[in-house]
Parts: sequence; structure tokens; C-alpha cells
Amino acid sequence: MIVFRIDRRSGVATYLQLAHQVRQALRLGVLKPGDRLPTAKDVVEATAINPNTVLKAYRELEREGLVEPRPGQGTFVRRSLARPEAAVGSPLRTELTEWVVRARDAGLERADIAALTDAVLDEWFSSTQVSKQVKPPPEPSLPPHPSPQSMEEDT
Repeated sequence: MIVFRIDRRSGVATYLQLAHQVRQALRLGVLKPGDRLPTAKDVVEATAINPNTVLKAYRELEREGLVEPRPGQGTFVRRSLARPEAAVGSPLRTELTEWVVRARDAGLERADIAALTDAVLDEWFSSTQVSKQVKPPPEPSLPPHPSPQSMEEDT
């Protein structure tokens, strides 16, 4: 079950925060196909937001093909975004967790770590950087190797 957290100071629309949190839960395997999302009433009680905001978030996720409403039953997950490489216990996640522990031990706060990872992700996924890192650098063009015959002609 997903528990929504609303950051009223973020400047991000509440329905977008809800939709983002569902997508994150789908990516991390917290939610799986067939799981039921909390009802609008449950989300309203837990977060004190307008029920129409919850419904707007769920409609957004429905348009993306991630969830489907079932009349009288609720809203259910249609498909997952989970990747095994990001699952709990995966080598990548374990390494990342260890890195976060080292960053905390070095005195970095959550905001510092988030800023650092965002900066690295921005560098890595910027359009120019991706093309540089995906494609190997071109081989330097070398002048053709002179043949023994052409060397004789030069003398």
C-alpha cells in the first residue's frame, strides 16, 4: 500500500505530486499490477486535500495506461514500471545505499545528496553529454602509411 506525502511548499501541483509518487512506487516495485490504489476518501482523510485533486491524479495515471478504474471497486494498477536492476537487494541498489551512507557519514544532508545526485543526473542525461558517452570517440584519422614503392619515388 502506498502512503502519500504532500509537500505544500514545493510549488508542485498536488495532483502531480500524487501521480509522481505512484510512478515511483511502480518503478520500485512497491505497487504491482492488480494492486488497488487508496480510495480518494482515504487519501483525503490522510492528507487533507480535495477529493477532486486525487481523482485528477488518478485520471492522469489512467491516461498513461498505468491504472484503471473499476466501477464500484476502486482504481487498480494495470502495469508495472519496475526494473530488476532497481529492486531491493539488487547490486545497484545496494551500491547506491552504501554510497548514501558514505555521503551521510561525510556530513551531507538529504538536500545536499539530492542536489549532488540531481547535478550528476543532469550532466549524464543532458542531450550533448549522452551523445558523448553513448558513442565512443572517433578514431583519429592517420595519414595513409606510405608503401615502399612510394618511398622510392620520393627519393
